[in-house]
Amino acid sequence: MFNGPYTHRFSSIAVGLLLIIFVMPLASYASSLPVADTNALTNNFLDVIQVGVVLPTQDGRWEQDGALIQNALTTDGYTSQVLFSQGNSLTEKTNVETLITLGIEVLIFCPHDATAAAAAAEEAHNASVEVISHDRLIRDTTAVDFYVSFDPIAVGEAQGQYLVNEASGIGNPLYLYAGAPTDNNSFLFFEGAWNILQPKIADGTFIIKNSSEAVALQNKAILTRSEIGDIIDQITTNWDYGTAAALAQANLAAVSATDKGNVFILGPNDNTARAIADVFAADFDVLSYIITGQDAEQASVQYIIDGKQSMTVFKDPRTISEESAAAAITYLQGGTPDASTTVNNGAIDVPSKLIAPIVVDKNNIIPVLIDSGYYKFDDFTWPSVYLPLIRR
Repeated sequence: MFNGPYTHRFSSIAVGLLLIIFVMPLASYASSLPVADTNALTNNFLDVIQVGVVLPTQDGRWEQDGALIQNALTTDGYTSQVLFSQGNSLTEKTNVETLITLGIEVLIFCPHDATAAAAAAEEAHNASVEVISHDRLIRDTTAVDFYVSFDPIAVGEAQGQYLVNEASGIGNPLYLYAGAPTDNNSFLFFEGAWNILQPKIADGTFIIKNSSEAVALQNKAILTRSEIGDIIDQITTNWDYGTAAALAQANLAAVSATDKGNVFILGPNDNTARAIADVFAADFDVLSYIITGQDAEQASVQYIIDGKQSMTVFKDPRTISEESAAAAITYLQGGTPDASTTVNNGAIDVPSKLIAPIVVDKNNIIPVLIDSGYYKFDDFTWPSVYLPLIRR
């Protein structure tokens, strides 16, 4: 283990040998990567990379996490490398192997496919690398040392509770949507939402309109993972805008006008919530809708301001990235990160740090997202109704 930020394991002779052994194959691999990854690998490759970071896709959310993690590590004097897997488990495994070759001591790993990622995590462990599962839990392996995430059950419960709080009377149409079945968090988000929604489904407050599997289980308070999987297979968006929109269109086409009216929608995240909301808003038989989201994406915050999305669950990437970086630094210094709980990944109870999320709707956008510095006031267009609340 490294005892400080600049302790080097290689003698000058060993570094020379590394030049001979690894430069050619690594250069060949780098030439096949997307541009951002290729550029990353050319950044002074001879420096010892202490922390490797593997993230599932190179989009706004994960680019942001990668930059925040690197900034936190650099501030404390540690070196790191971020690679993106482009939603491909084979690329993901190759990324991990490349980082092992670069000599990492700690791997911060957010998997594309929670189960498929186990093989890569095991390779890292076999190379004496500590593995931190970031945001998404790597499943069905003992090769996970620590897990950092926002409490996924609490995220789902917050979404479910928002729908319950907005409902009155009985017979309210409920449309359920979920993330990707390859993402362990999808199961946990849905489990949390079901914890809150199921009693209100059982007593008739809500009537499920788009999942026969959920209807068949509506009187069961606690679902098995297999049962949740059966429901998710019917309502998955795969975290994809187009998939979510197509599914929402199919759902509305399959029901009558009496199954619409004032509807309630479990939207899994902001990207898919916007897609689903646009479809429901375009249906003349939908009189109103309440829809959940998560991630506080800028586009969805504008949707909330404009009354097109009801809420989002804010999972501040600054917090989770700092926690993952702090855990990595603790390992580099020879310690063990403090866990607040454990989460079972199908093989072991993984020591975990779970962070509480924050519900954001039209009433607290400014204090939570603007005053905290996460967004700027000028990032959004504000209707006059907000003027009394604006503090610039």
